[in-house]
Amino acid sequence: MIEALFSSRYLAEFLAMAVAHAVAVASPGPDFAVVSRYSVRYGARIAVWVSLGIALGILIHVTYSVLGLAIIIATTPWLYSLLLLTAACYFFYLGFSALRSRPGEQTSEHGKKSALAVASMSTKRAVGIGFLTNGLNIKATMFFLALFTSIISPATPIVIKAGYGVYLAIATFAWFATLSLLLGKTRIRELLLAKGYWFDRVMGAILWILAANLLFQWWKLA
Repeated sequence: MIEALFSSRYLAEFLAMAVAHAVAVASPGPDFAVVSRYSVRYGARIAVWVSLGIALGILIHVTYSVLGLAIIIATTPWLYSLLLLTAACYFFYLGFSALRSRPGEQTSEHGKKSALAVASMSTKRAVGIGFLTNGLNIKATMFFLALFTSIISPATPIVIKAGYGVYLAIATFAWFATLSLLLGKTRIRELLLAKGYWFDRVMGAILWILAANLLFQWWKLA
């Protein structure tokens, strides 16, 4: 499959897909906001697990796109509306948790209290947060629908599409894991932790804006 993936027949398609994905994954969105917040608040280790959850969410999007279910979601009004509402509620919940951050929850003593917070969060919960954040992102659904109907030819064999999906998951994990390490294990984290509750609140506000946008789309469809 690897040889076929990089053969001249599919190389142009793969490169176009990779560029489109790179632009999308680097753009600010719920994944970016959640990884940034957890990197600063809980440290790099937990944020890397969140990144793994996001990558697993990518595989869900790829699976239903390859099976043609993305078109069904996009063309079934009640299902699309349900996903919009569910995603909006989840992003509101994450945003609310971040906005509740208070000055007393952070310290400037090299993130001592944050280290305690890391120990209190299980890797399973971190993966689950990442998975739900990406899996419920309706924008990701639309992105993969466009990807598998315009850039990737319908005639491309399923095994090649599966290879694309594996690449997308790995590339997504690599990007967010790198972001986790940059924000969670460098001087940047110490600087942000000095006023960490404000950083939490900014990330929470971004999540609320994203949720409000989804609610507006849901209201237009109602």
